[in-house]
Amino acid sequence: MGARGRRRGKMAAAGRWRAGLAVLAVALGLGGAAAEQTEEHLKREHSLSKPYQGVGSASSGLWDLLGNAMVMTQFIRLTPDVQSKQGAVWNRVPCYLRDWEMQVHFRIHGQGKKNLNGDGFAIWYTKDRMQPGPVFGSKDNFLGLGVFVDTYPNEEKQQERVFPYISAMVNNGSLTYDHDRDGRPTELGGCTAMVRNLNHDTFLVIRYVKRRLTVLIDIDGKHEWRDCIDVPGVRLPRGYYFGTSSVTGDLSDNHDIISLKLYQLTVERTPEEEKRDREVFLPVVDNLRLPGMEAPLEPMSGLALFLIVFFSLVAFVFAIVIGIILYNKWQEQSRKHFY
Repeated sequence: MGARGRRRGKMAAAGRWRAGLAVLAVALGLGGAAAEQTEEHLKREHSLSKPYQGVGSASSGLWDLLGNAMVMTQFIRLTPDVQSKQGAVWNRVPCYLRDWEMQVHFRIHGQGKKNLNGDGFAIWYTKDRMQPGPVFGSKDNFLGLGVFVDTYPNEEKQQERVFPYISAMVNNGSLTYDHDRDGRPTELGGCTAMVRNLNHDTFLVIRYVKRRLTVLIDIDGKHEWRDCIDVPGVRLPRGYYFGTSSVTGDLSDNHDIISLKLYQLTVERTPEEEKRDREVFLPVVDNLRLPGMEAPLEPMSGLALFLIVFFSLVAFVFAIVIGIILYNKWQEQSRKHFY
C-alpha cells in the first residue's frame, strides 16, 4: 500500500494511506491473514494518467473521447463550465478481471455558488461504450454499474440528502434512471460529498471484491478514506468497459478527470466462495426488489426436478381417474333419465 502512496507523490501521507487502506480491508471482510493475501497490480490497459498519450487517437491509444471532452496538460475535461455540454472518455479494452479497484482522481469546479451548479459526472462499468445519453452524458437503460457524483438536486423536497451526493446503480437494461428524483428509486446506497471548488485533491475508489461493491472517498485533504457505499451480493459480468461521462444543462461546472487507475486484486477464495462466485451473464444484485431486477433463480437440483415431475404425473393420473368416474356417473344418470 505504501507503493500507492508513493505513486501519488505524497511520502509524508504514506503511513496514513496504509492505515486507511487497512481499515478498508477490515471493512470488506479481508482482515488479518486474508488481507495479507490480497495482492494488487496496476492494469495499464485500463488506466488513464498524465501525459494522456494517444487518448482520442483513432490509430493508437487505449481511450476514446466523446462529445465536448478535451485533453488538457494536467487533466481531461469532460465538460467546461458552459451550459448544455456533454463529454465522455471510454476505455477501448474490455475488462475481464474478477476482482478490481478503480481509483478516480477528479476535480469539480466552476463559477456557480452553493447549489447553483450542475450537473455532475458518472463512472461506468457497462456493456456498451461511447453511447451519449441523458444519464450524466451516457445512455439510459444500461447494462452494468454506474457510480454518480451528482452536484445538483432535481427533487424539490430533499429531506434526507445533502448535495453534492454520490450514489450507485446496477442495471440489467430494464431500469430507467429517474432524474426528477435524483435516481432515488434505483439507488443501492450513497453519501454526501462536498467536492466542489476545493483547493486540495479529491479521490473516489470503487472496489469490487467477492461480489461486494464498495465506494470510498478521500475529499477532505486528510489522505484518509471515508466509507460511502457498501453493497454485498452484486453480480457484474466480465468483459464490460470502463468509462466516465458528464453533462451540463442550464447550470454548469468544469468536470475534470486527472487520472483513472485500475488495480487487479488477487484474493484467495474458499471452495464455497468459488462456487458462489461463479460467472454471471447479467448484472444483478442479490435480494434487490426492484421492477425487472429480480435475483436470478438458482439451478434446480435433480431431486427437486424428480419430485416435481413425479407429483405432476400423480396429479395428472388422479385427474384422469376423477374424470372417468364423473363421466360414468353422468352416463348412468342419463340412462336413468331416458327410461
